[in-house]
Amino acid sequence: MELKSQWEPRMKGYKPLLFLFQSITVGLAAAFVVLIWHPELLENQTVVEIVESTTSTTVSPASGPVSYAEAVARAAPAVVNIYTRKITADDPHGMFDDPIFRHFFGDSFQVPPRERQESSLGSGVIVNARGYVLTNNHVIEDADTIRVALRDGRKTDAEVVGADPEADLAVLKIALEDLPTITLGRSEELQVGDVLLAIGNPFGVGQTVTLGIASATGRNQLGINTFENFIQTDAAINPGNSGGALINATGELVGINTAIFSRTGGSQGIGFAIPMTLAKGSMTQIIETGHVSRGWLGIEIQEITAELAESFGLESEKGVIIAGVLRDGPAYRSGLRPGDVVTGIGNESITDLRDALNTITRAQPGDHILVRGTRDGQPFELQAEVAERPLQTTSEGR
Repeated sequence: MELKSQWEPRMKGYKPLLFLFQSITVGLAAAFVVLIWHPELLENQTVVEIVESTTSTTVSPASGPVSYAEAVARAAPAVVNIYTRKITADDPHGMFDDPIFRHFFGDSFQVPPRERQESSLGSGVIVNARGYVLTNNHVIEDADTIRVALRDGRKTDAEVVGADPEADLAVLKIALEDLPTITLGRSEELQVGDVLLAIGNPFGVGQTVTLGIASATGRNQLGINTFENFIQTDAAINPGNSGGALINATGELVGINTAIFSRTGGSQGIGFAIPMTLAKGSMTQIIETGHVSRGWLGIEIQEITAELAESFGLESEKGVIIAGVLRDGPAYRSGLRPGDVVTGIGNESITDLRDALNTITRAQPGDHILVRGTRDGQPFELQAEVAERPLQTTSEGR
């Protein structure tokens, strides 16, 4: 009994150690099994957060549809081919007009001028069910006859409603029933990279559609027109496309194809179109009044260069300098003088020549506008009454 009583306390002290030993043994055994059969479970793991797109993968016009046939189907019927003819007098014997020749021989050898017929082609867009067609002025300028051919095969003569040579736009009118029309788009919302399609009649082969993107917007100072705010596109534009439609991916008209930059006469991926923000204003005035009326102050202005800014002691190159003032013109009567620096007109800030031109011409004849600027380093404000811009005013005259 005494032996039993001495053993029991010893056994009680070893029980925790025995449990610990068994646990370690089982753990090592489990680790051994895992190491042998599943070693990948013991490798270091890095938690990576994956952000998945919630955008639907459904094809939409903004993400690039497989086909633009629907857009073309909406717009193409309203795009027309324009054929013009002009009769010119061609003197086959210019030597007979030489003063010395006429001194000796008089008018006995005079030959009547020979008439020569010149033909050209272009494109246009039907913008109204009443038969109004928008095109470029250079397509129909000085034409004796204008013929319009629709996509559905109908042909008819057209008359000129009016033209805007400074923006290279013109409006024609045709008398046909059930005319297709195009939807006008918002060219001011156009972004570089947006898909564009050009529709026209290049080289007279028939209606053709070409695809590209908006390469740039707001192109100006190209020397093409007086008023320039072009959309640049790499959609192929060739001779005959002038006056045709530049549409977006939904078939809306955003521009009128006008010019190309080319060393060969063919498309080199640099084409220009007049945006509808500009074309719509001219078109509306032509349809309503037969001509375009723009504001005019009678001043010649130029950009402020770094040299001019230093010469005039200006702190900034923003604004324009008045280089000349037409005597008895609106600017002269208001008190503006050569050397004045104009930094604001009306509620608009003027930073360059384009701002000044657009702001002045947007005003209507008879309006009074506030001209702000500096003269001899001192600020001034003058009220000027806007007159109507003469049709033959050069690009320098404002």
